[in-house]
Parts: sequence; C-alpha cells; structure tokens
Amino acid sequence: MEEKGKMLFGKHFRIEPDDLELIYKLLVYAIGDQENAERHGMSLSKGLLISGPIGCGKSTLARLISYFCARESQFMVKPTREISFEFEKDGYAVINRYSKGSYFKIGGIPVPKVYCFDDLGLEQTPKHFGNECKVMAEILLARYDLFMTKRMQTHITTNLSASELEAIYGNRIRSRMREMFNLVAFDRESKDKRR
Repeated sequence: MEEKGKMLFGKHFRIEPDDLELIYKLLVYAIGDQENAERHGMSLSKGLLISGPIGCGKSTLARLISYFCARESQFMVKPTREISFEFEKDGYAVINRYSKGSYFKIGGIPVPKVYCFDDLGLEQTPKHFGNECKVMAEILLARYDLFMTKRMQTHITTNLSASELEAIYGNRIRSRMREMFNLVAFDRESKDKRR
C-alpha cells in the first residue's frame, strides 16, 4: 500500500504507525473480507464515511483505497466544492449526474457508479439563476433512495462531526447517513501530515 501511495502521491508518502488500525479497516473493507469487516463492526454493503481533522490524510487514503477495491466497486473521489461549481454552471442536472445517472456498463450490465464525495460540509450553497440549492443534501437523498433500492454505495470524507453535519444538512440526512455508511474515524488529535 505504501508503494502504491508513493507512485500516486510522490516519494514523500508514508504510512504513519498511528494510522495502521484505521488503514487495516479500510483494506478489509476494500478487499471484501466479510469476517474481519464484521469483527470491526463494518458492513460491506454500506459505504465509508472517513472522518477526521484537517490534514490527517482522509482524502489521500480515500484515493488510495479505491485501487484495492474490486473493479465494480472502485470509486472516483469528487470534491464537493467542484460539484457546487458544476451546479452554478449546469443547474439541477448535476443532481442527476451524481445520483440517478450514475451508471456504467460491465459486459453490457449497468453497474452503479461509486463516488467518494470529498470534504462534505465545506462546499458553499451555490445558486443557479438565483435559485439556491443544498446540492450535496439533494444528491445524498437521491443516493440514499438508490442505496435502499439498488444498493448503490457512496463514500464520504469530512472534517466535521455528526452534529456539525446535522447543523448543515438537517437530521433527515444525518439519519440516512447512519444507514448508508460505516464510520471510520481518525483520532481528533491526529496531527496534520502535510509538509
């Protein structure tokens, strides 16, 4: 994993010993190890919510862990700020782009696209022709419906706590997030790894 990290992010990349338990959980999830996932209180049918302080490595690990997933469950990491900018330009079609229109084909069979929405809660509330929309809330609601009906997975990284996310998106989203995600949290005292 460290070797792949060096290939993707540069020779300065390294895995910190303090993060080994968290990384182990992510790898168990990525390779679909049912027995060890259950031992760590994780469901392979749910997505990941990777939480922790600024600079602890959430986004980097999300990008890295996707390479260890089976092909149909590999995911694209998409910053929520970019989705807000897309909404300002393209409007409500963006919500469908990341929910109902999120399919690709493997051998002619439609497979749900898996996204990791990076830095949830830090995006602005964008306007399209003067209309404000909590774009990520709408996308998460749509993806929740698809999670319930088609088992479409979603992953998230965030620096915010559950109560902070609830303050932004409301208790309706928070309740659905409990059902959609396995929480994988860095210690709140984790140091900033950026150099």
